[in-house]
Amino acid sequence: MLNLKPKVTVGICVRNGASTLREAIKSVIAQDYPHELIEVIFVDDGSTDDTLSIIKDYASKMDMKVKIFHHRWKGLGYTRNIVVNNASSDYILWVDDDLILPPNYVTKMIEFMERNSNVAIAGGSYEMLNQKNLAAFLDNVEYVAYRYKSGTNLPGTGGAIYRVEAIRQIGGFDENIKGSCEDIDIAYRLVNAKWAVVRDLAPFYALGKKGWKEYWGHSIWHGYGAHYVRHKNKHIFFLSKMSTPIALIGGIVYSITAYKILKQKKVFLLPVYVMFKNIGWWIGFLKGHINGYGHRLSTH
Repeated sequence: MLNLKPKVTVGICVRNGASTLREAIKSVIAQDYPHELIEVIFVDDGSTDDTLSIIKDYASKMDMKVKIFHHRWKGLGYTRNIVVNNASSDYILWVDDDLILPPNYVTKMIEFMERNSNVAIAGGSYEMLNQKNLAAFLDNVEYVAYRYKSGTNLPGTGGAIYRVEAIRQIGGFDENIKGSCEDIDIAYRLVNAKWAVVRDLAPFYALGKKGWKEYWGHSIWHGYGAHYVRHKNKHIFFLSKMSTPIALIGGIVYSITAYKILKQKKVFLLPVYVMFKNIGWWIGFLKGHINGYGHRLSTH
């Protein structure tokens, strides 16, 4: 019988992800979707650790078609477009270096996209994982509690499946975006182009970062990227909603929701963590302003 299942590209864009990348690749190898229909495109965006050697080691053992790209640091917009421009399939499933996918993840996401031809992006569902440290636990709790309390919003790239036709139709990712928020930007542009964007489908897991210092840097990085996107389109980020008092209230609400789900008292530390990240975000945002990141963009 003729196999009518579509091809899928797994896009793994990574920079200095050696500490978690192995587990992410193993979860891709374990997928139950036909491996002859999966290609994996690795893009190493200027790593200075063992990322590239790990990629090459696992690539030699994989029974999927593999492409490897490596360049000096150019940023996420450029790096993701390497995958978009070299994908030979109908869909791209983005896997971050710290994600773990259940074995049926690709199958579930493909089946959904095949049933919904109007959908450009379908995001997965960030689920709880037994985290190694308190910061990683609280980060995980925040995502899960937000989903239960607030419902859906625009998905990121990690764990999301993108329709290649739709991405190419709008010209791919914005290569001027060097850091974060390239996913928010493209999702917003796809919605404006009348494509549907959904999330919270199949569950996936994230290993989390090593500790508070890494989450602090990550928050600053997100704030810096948000400054660019804010200048590109003011409707994406409403700064009033990012205020510190709003973050505190949100942290309290999410902690109550999280306790109902997990029954663990340490979730009540969530407001502290949310405030911690919010302050980092604002530092990054102000840094973007000082550096003029995005100031030359026309707004809509």
